[in-house]
Amino acid sequence: MLAKVYSCAVLGLDGQIIEVEIDKGGGVPKFIMVGLPDAAVQESRVRVRAAIRNSSLNFPMGLYTVNLAPADLPKSGPAYDLPIAVGVLAATRQVPLDALEKAIFIGELALDGSLRHVNGILPMTDYARRQGFTALYVPAVDAAEAALIENIAVIPVDHLSQLVNHLSGVVPILPQQRLPDDLQPQDVYPVDLADVKGQEHVKRALEVAAAGGHNMLMSGPPGAGKTLLARCLPTILPRLSEEEALDVTRVYSVADQLPAETPLVRARPFRSPHHTISYAGLIGGGRWPRPGEISLAHRGVLFLDELPEFGSKMLEMLRQPLEDKQITLSRAAGAVTFPTNFMLVASMNPCPCGYYGDSQRACTCANALVQNYQKRISGPLLDRIDIHVQVPRVEYAKLTDSTRGESSAAVRERVQRARSLQIERLRPTPHASCNADMGPTEVRQFCPLDEAGHQLIGAAMRQLGLSARAYHRVLKLARTIADLVGSERIERAHIAEAIQYRPRQQEY
Repeated sequence: MLAKVYSCAVLGLDGQIIEVEIDKGGGVPKFIMVGLPDAAVQESRVRVRAAIRNSSLNFPMGLYTVNLAPADLPKSGPAYDLPIAVGVLAATRQVPLDALEKAIFIGELALDGSLRHVNGILPMTDYARRQGFTALYVPAVDAAEAALIENIAVIPVDHLSQLVNHLSGVVPILPQQRLPDDLQPQDVYPVDLADVKGQEHVKRALEVAAAGGHNMLMSGPPGAGKTLLARCLPTILPRLSEEEALDVTRVYSVADQLPAETPLVRARPFRSPHHTISYAGLIGGGRWPRPGEISLAHRGVLFLDELPEFGSKMLEMLRQPLEDKQITLSRAAGAVTFPTNFMLVASMNPCPCGYYGDSQRACTCANALVQNYQKRISGPLLDRIDIHVQVPRVEYAKLTDSTRGESSAAVRERVQRARSLQIERLRPTPHASCNADMGPTEVRQFCPLDEAGHQLIGAAMRQLGLSARAYHRVLKLARTIADLVGSERIERAHIAEAIQYRPRQQEY
């Protein structure tokens, strides 16, 4: 007898419906699986046979042929255990075939018949809904994540025997309900801007960067507070919208970094990889590509501490993702695209010893060594960073001052107001949600200058040697500074502050 069950695979951040066909015949007992299955899928035959028998169900002897279609798409992972087991039960008349219509089955089976977690549930659920399926059967531990997608019934399954009783109409399983927003975890941060002593100009730069989603580079001696300031950035970023939260959760679901107790990512990601990270770890990759750190930082912050230590080749790989907000990884098995719309925040010392230009401690590095160290960061990469700021050492009087500075909550309110203006302004532009996302067309439309503004930025281009890209980035930065004060027009003062954030030639 022939049975057909539907499952789903993950391709990048999207899904692909997989038809699992099971044919039960007579003859020599054998379990044949075709359709480009990898080792984990091939091993399903062992798990399925043991799970069915240990669930007090029958596994009749015979020839079983399992086809995973489309046959030219490589299949990987243990998520096909459940659809194969259901197909075997349907082919042996232990569950009704009509109960399998418009339903997707996903899950890994333990030998005792219980279901285990699989990654990528959220994108698979979303794709199944868009393809017209009305029911999704997933492990109970993944049901809260799948229930984030509306208009599809998510059935949480703990055990294979429980699923058989449900499909047979004996003991129905109630669909999983979405967790209310008040049960979702709230943002909790271990640091606050009020705890940072001094560095008021750097705090201002952080506020501007957060308000417009701009990239930022901090340079200064060791111990000046660069890392602490960077870790304060998530505390002033606007909260994720519902659409952004789902977007981030898809990435973490595919990367299998979504905690079971947190089905929806509510806080903006803050990723801080070590400089010894591999190319695949940073950009993404593998035999079948998985998201890297730049995709895990999507809608959040990618913090690169000690930027020159990452190596020139690795840093150059960031240029295209920073510009296109996505990266396509091509392998022999196919190509997948991951989003990379992140804020790049980096810190560096001005030289190997860290004290070049310091007011209190002399640098011990030769001039050639300082130049070679700073040249590890190329001009094209620096040109893509909107805000360059010096972080000097903090004076003793400021360190011992008992007065607390402005809190992150107060700064976040201003940032949120500025972002709200940008969202409303850029609503007709689907690819842009903040000023940093604007392209040349949006810059021309939303960043007009008066005569005084044109004169000021023209003089800056001549004196600083700004490129065309830097010119547009100055305009976008000035637009953000104007949004922070609620100004509809970009004034001369806004342009002047934006120009101050561009690097001077002698700095690098």
